[in-house]
Amino acid sequence: MRTLRPVADFRKSGFWICDRCLQGQRKSPPLYATYATKVTLRPVPNTFFPAQLRTKSISAQYSTSGALTSNNYLANRAASENSKANRRNFVIILVTLLSAGSILAFSDSVKHSYAAATRSLRVLIALSQSVRDYQITLKSNADEGDGSKALLKACHKRCAERTLKVLEANGSIFIKLGQHLSSMNYLLPEEWTTTFIPLQDHCPVSSYESIAEMVLKDTGSPIEDHFEEFEKEPIGAASLAQVHLATIKGTSRKVAVKVQHPALEEWVPLDLTLTRFTFTTLKRFFPEYDLEWLSSEMEASLPQELDFALEGKNALRTRHYFMGLPNLPLVVPDVVWGRRRILVMENVSGHRTDDLEYLDSNGIDRDEVSAALARIFNEMIFGDTALHCDPHGGNIAIRKNNVRRKPNFDIILYDHGLYRDIPKQLRRNYAKLWLAVIDADEKNMRKYSYEVAGITDDQFPLFASAITGRDYTAVASSVVSSRSDAEKEVISEAMGEGMLQQLVQMLGRVPRIILLILKTNDLTRSLDENLHTREGPVRNFMILARYCSKTVFEEQMESIAQSGSKLWPHNLFRLIAAWSSFMRVELKLSLYECYVSFRRFARLTPIASL
Repeated sequence: MRTLRPVADFRKSGFWICDRCLQGQRKSPPLYATYATKVTLRPVPNTFFPAQLRTKSISAQYSTSGALTSNNYLANRAASENSKANRRNFVIILVTLLSAGSILAFSDSVKHSYAAATRSLRVLIALSQSVRDYQITLKSNADEGDGSKALLKACHKRCAERTLKVLEANGSIFIKLGQHLSSMNYLLPEEWTTTFIPLQDHCPVSSYESIAEMVLKDTGSPIEDHFEEFEKEPIGAASLAQVHLATIKGTSRKVAVKVQHPALEEWVPLDLTLTRFTFTTLKRFFPEYDLEWLSSEMEASLPQELDFALEGKNALRTRHYFMGLPNLPLVVPDVVWGRRRILVMENVSGHRTDDLEYLDSNGIDRDEVSAALARIFNEMIFGDTALHCDPHGGNIAIRKNNVRRKPNFDIILYDHGLYRDIPKQLRRNYAKLWLAVIDADEKNMRKYSYEVAGITDDQFPLFASAITGRDYTAVASSVVSSRSDAEKEVISEAMGEGMLQQLVQMLGRVPRIILLILKTNDLTRSLDENLHTREGPVRNFMILARYCSKTVFEEQMESIAQSGSKLWPHNLFRLIAAWSSFMRVELKLSLYECYVSFRRFARLTPIASL
């Protein structure tokens, strides 16, 4: 039996080692020997034995004969292995806890990064696929000939549907962008605008918990401190906000609370960057279709729309202005208080203007609704107030007014985030342009198109079509008439034959305020067409002419006043001429409205043009 004894420097190493190893026959790292039927040598880590076990082992396990029995050794080995397993388990548990803590500490950042990457990838994949699709289609169109229009229309539809999925999946301001694009009939192919129409009613809904957390963060107090009752389900949702009914605490006043979607604050910077990147990429691959001005306009207007405190000021300004015009049936809900992401307003509800069943069942004349809308928005363009630049169907409602006999309805205007002040001289030149359009005066149309938007003679036919939504042949003859299906087809075909490219380039150069005026004109024109009025656009053009002539008359009166007394012969002649021109339009419109009323009373067929 080979004897074992502790090494000389046991206090340093704490190992048992055999004599043979000590005699130098095996030059190996420190080993320990097990005594059984034969000697077995195994490596041992330095920390195998605990310190208290080392001193005990010398006295208790080392016998007088210097031999270590197998039973004692096996017991030590089992204890050592248990200690090693416990230490390993402790390390595993510690690593697990640290990992879990790290995940909890950085979970929000990880989730945000993952979601940001997902949003970006959606845009990039759809963008690359659409660019490639158009490249192949346009290349094949050069060789196909007769089938090129059908191929291009199919490509428009594919890319529009692909883009729609991305807009719906990403939400946030992408819904707003899609809503804007759906109303740009004057710029985008029909396949794009019609595909995006569902976005008008497809808006996200934020949870009540996220809303309550936002109210606490923005006001410093919980939602219960502000409202006795707060309905958790919104009565309406838009791309940027949603509206809840509530009762103000202590007053029992019913209000509508407009709250911004909390997620917008997280995603707006990234989404604006993706929008800018998209239009920049499109310009790179298709230089002739420069739509970067769209992203620039969004970057300028979106911060204003996201500031509900500013929206409250706009609403009060418009409310006070139209309170001085009782003949116009406009209602702007009063503002109770507002913060950057919260706006508390008077609760005023109504029906959509295209709810024809509601209008007809309540005896509300569609033509009168159309005329009222024309007066309200012309007042904003030509009057001394700001212009509401987002009058789509979701921002306008109508309700029956049993107190007033004529008109017997109110028009309610919501969402006052996007407003612009039109410079006085621009308003005046714009009025002169429209007077020239209504009179089919091409010389003055060209003159004031340049004054308003810097439009050259080559660009003029296209610009005239853009501001009127009509084919240029109709503009040159008589714009005061309804659009026929044949005319719509002509415009659609012209878009596919190169007019779209020219229009995009032209709109990229006009002042941004003109783009917003064009957008407002197009939205109000769409509202009017959805009403399916009897008279068509004739009456609205007459109302437009009245506001334009009034604006020009005010400019002439101001000029006369600056040049001396009105009684001077020269100024008196100018005064009479200005007054006569103004009254001519006023008398013409008054006679026309009387004629329309008579035909309606006699149940005669309405006229479509003058």
